[in-house]
Amino acid sequence: MKIKKGFIIRQLGSEHMVVAIGEASKEFSGMIRLNDTGAFLWNELVKGATEEEVVTAMLDTYEGLDEDTAKTDLADFNKTIEFAIE
Repeated sequence: MKIKKGFIIRQLGSEHMVVAIGEASKEFSGMIRLNDTGAFLWNELVKGATEEEVVTAMLDTYEGLDEDTAKTDLADFNKTIEFAIE
């Protein structure tokens, strides 16, 4: 999984905002606000991490998180940002 070119994330104060730039802005003209967990997942996807790698990173980062919940949370996140995933 990987974030398509043309989408960037920026931190504005305590918020994380995703915006489309260049050609990507022709198809998506909005902004998405992410919480810290969403920004964490976004940054893992920017690296091109596989689903397994993202789940492992989540389990390493978030104490008390179980694998099934991590997989469900990642799937829900991916549905939310599917326009930006290759």
